[in-house]
Amino acid sequence: MGTRPHHNLKAWQTSRRLVSSIYLLTKNFPKEETFGLTMQLRRAAVSVPSNIAEGAGRTGSREFAHFLSMAMGSLSELDTQLLIAADLRYIDENDGIFLQLEEVSRLLAGLIRTVKR
Repeated sequence: MGTRPHHNLKAWQTSRRLVSSIYLLTKNFPKEETFGLTMQLRRAAVSVPSNIAEGAGRTGSREFAHFLSMAMGSLSELDTQLLIAADLRYIDENDGIFLQLEEVSRLLAGLIRTVKR
C-alpha cells in the first residue's frame, strides 16, 4: 500500500471530508463558543482521520484495530457534541452533517471488522 497506506482507505478519505464540513459548520457558531463547543467539535472531528492514519501506520493488525476503536470513540464524541449543538439551536437536527457522520461510522465499523479478521 505504499508509505502512506491510510490514503487508500475510504474511511480515512470520508472522515477527512467530515472534518472540512465540521469546520464550515462551526464557522457560524456564536463567538462565545469559540473556545467551547466549536473547539470540541473540531478536535473530535480531526481525531477521527488522525487515529485511522496512525493505526494504518502501525505494524500489526491488533494495533491498527486499537486506533480504529479510538477513531470510533471520537466519532461518538462528535455525534454527542453535534446533538448538543442541535439542542442549543446552533444547527438543525436534520442537518446533512449527521448523514456524513453515519457514513463514516459505517465505513469505520466495516474496516474494524476487516482488520480484526
